[in-house]
Amino acid sequence: MPSLRLSGAVVKIVTTNDMKGIERCAAEQGLPTEVLMENAGLAIAQQVKGWLGSAAGRQILVLVGPGNNGGDGLVAARHLHDWGARVNIYLCSQRREDDPNYHIVKERGIPTTIASEDKHLADLDSTLSSSDVVIDALFGTGKLRSLEGIFREVLTRVRGSKEAVPGLKVIALDLPSGLDADSGAADPSCLAADLTITLGYPKLGLFSFPGRDLVGELVVADIGIPANLGDGIATELITEALVQAMLPQRPRSAHKGTFGRVLVCAGSLHYIGAAYLACEGAMRVGAGLVTLAVAQSLQPILAAKLTEVTYAPLPEAAPGFISSEASQVLHERLADYDVLLMGCGLSQHPSVMGFIRDSLLEMPSSLSPALVLDADVLNTLAQTPQWWQRLGQDAILTPHPGEMARLTGLPIEEIGRDRLRVAREAAALWQKTVVLKGAHTVVASPDGEAKISPVANPGLASAGTGDVLSGAIAGLLAQGLSPFAAATCGVYLHGAAGEMVSAELGDAGMVASDLLLALPRAIKKIKEG
Repeated sequence: MPSLRLSGAVVKIVTTNDMKGIERCAAEQGLPTEVLMENAGLAIAQQVKGWLGSAAGRQILVLVGPGNNGGDGLVAARHLHDWGARVNIYLCSQRREDDPNYHIVKERGIPTTIASEDKHLADLDSTLSSSDVVIDALFGTGKLRSLEGIFREVLTRVRGSKEAVPGLKVIALDLPSGLDADSGAADPSCLAADLTITLGYPKLGLFSFPGRDLVGELVVADIGIPANLGDGIATELITEALVQAMLPQRPRSAHKGTFGRVLVCAGSLHYIGAAYLACEGAMRVGAGLVTLAVAQSLQPILAAKLTEVTYAPLPEAAPGFISSEASQVLHERLADYDVLLMGCGLSQHPSVMGFIRDSLLEMPSSLSPALVLDADVLNTLAQTPQWWQRLGQDAILTPHPGEMARLTGLPIEEIGRDRLRVAREAAALWQKTVVLKGAHTVVASPDGEAKISPVANPGLASAGTGDVLSGAIAGLLAQGLSPFAAATCGVYLHGAAGEMVSAELGDAGMVASDLLLALPRAIKKIKEG
């Protein structure tokens, strides 16, 4: 996964319209575009210098576009020049003669080429051949436009140079030119960056595919925007500092009841392992007691693997499949538990689907466990009209895109294109917390708040990792976190555990059970800062 550098516990993620509104408010507070541009250019130059180790002697080509992004590039070019870099500026479109930043670089004598005067782009090719770094300052967060004419040709030449000389580094300002700041859609000519320095706030499109693959390492640069101007932004990145502040306390005087009781209803004849992974996930994040409610013929098999859990065997309709009449047995046990995790590997057997409906939608009002619902529960609810009107308890739903498509009736392609909107609208309609799994998992609350995971790890794209996640969320929920906080922390810990395993094993061959011992290690690392 491309790395991410940022500071602070709260990192808002903005859309193009959000950023325009913030800039308007900044101007009203005495920070006009000119001041922000100067701040941005300096911050960019500092990041480039730090990333390279030193600016002195570096051959840097700055591609300058027509708008504010080009202005940021001119300011950065000036500072890098002043710090000893050998800077060349390539104007892909003419700047106004009264542009103060253009005037300053000309005063400095920084070599500048105007593309319209560069026959066959010969000067560009010559400069590229001797450059260490290319800075893409063509287009920023404005409306996605098709890259045509000189812009497309210039980016194509840079791509060719990078293919010929892999050591040539590309740095994008705010986002790679041609990448949509809101959707992550990318023009075919969009140039992949080794480093993207995004300004003020990270943009939503930087966490959406295919654009995420073009970002490289992502750095969020402070350009002096007052922090309070982002207060109205309801979307945040999940950061280690944020999770550190949320994690449950572990008092020395605790007993197992202090850390909550989780009843896990999971597993069937063909998905025995799902029950194991979900229970272990809950235990490995610190739940005090975990009980597994499982088809009675499977209990001896799981007891050989899960030695720390207790058991609530359920009657069967067929070997390995829970009977539809088992809901009464489940309800009798629920009064002793804080959380019910239900769904992992239960199957779509007709008797099991009846059991799910009766257990959840006919639950006595005297019972009020918090719910974590996954997998086959979601598939069963998807076939039950207006199910959310009959499910009164607090619940966290953890669908992958296919399950979300069944729950919402939306095409899976639409869900992939607009994950944040889909998750947020579903959470509002259902009045439940929604965890839309996948690369950069989205956590959405019923009140419109949303958080996005920084992790996109292909090693997590394997069977059973979702069961570990559901267990982790249930274990945190049992320890007293709110549904939204439990989902947020669970998603982050699951991703952090995946990153730890990937660092050791690589992302091919990682299996879900590898995450289990990594979960407490991730918690320890976060608590120690």
